[in-house]
Amino acid sequence: MRPLLTLVLGIIGLMLASWCFAGVDQPSLVTDSSLITLINTTGDDVFATTDLTTLLDPTGNGTQHYGPYGSMSTDSGTCGNDWANDTFDRHFTVRKNPDSTFLVVEQFKDGSFVTPASDSPPVNPSPGGCQTSPVTQGIVNAGVIGSLDGYFIIPGVTMQTSHDPHCNAMTMTNANCDTMTFVNTHFTACYPLTCPVTTFFFHYSAGDQMLVQHEWKNASADRGGEPR
Repeated sequence: MRPLLTLVLGIIGLMLASWCFAGVDQPSLVTDSSLITLINTTGDDVFATTDLTTLLDPTGNGTQHYGPYGSMSTDSGTCGNDWANDTFDRHFTVRKNPDSTFLVVEQFKDGSFVTPASDSPPVNPSPGGCQTSPVTQGIVNAGVIGSLDGYFIIPGVTMQTSHDPHCNAMTMTNANCDTMTFVNTHFTACYPLTCPVTTFFFHYSAGDQMLVQHEWKNASADRGGEPR
């Protein structure tokens, strides 16, 4: 059966295996409108891949950069199954706000994916396999490769407790780095319950490889929604 990669994903496996947006009642935090304007000006892909140190604070005095931290994760689709293994570098840019809270922007750079995921089912539904769409849904074969980049925006982060350069400030290691580990070991623990991701964006490209869709995006409502 011909492999199909369809327009895209539910919340991807770049979150944590134990948590996704659909499973948590989120606080009513929203991304600051001035930051959305900045992203609109730069473009999502540029915002996902550029150095944000001065972009978030032109003076360069109010931001901190952490990473890169090499990471891997499975990637999930609309059928609930993992469909690919992702590899990427995590970068965290931290900006202190006037109200003494912090903004954390996590970027996923130099990313790639390969099918299947380590826990994909024998017949691996495509990322959008359970999406209602005029395009016929299907499966994705093993050996499909591609690239990805993206970002999370996490506002309302509370008191900073560490400036350690490692992803895990408690154990001083970069092993098994993820969003929760970085935020909750550098700040008073708040992720994901009281300082969730409010804005996210991911861009996938897969070339030809006999695919129905060669590019697709997964994004929060304020970045155009998903899928598209």
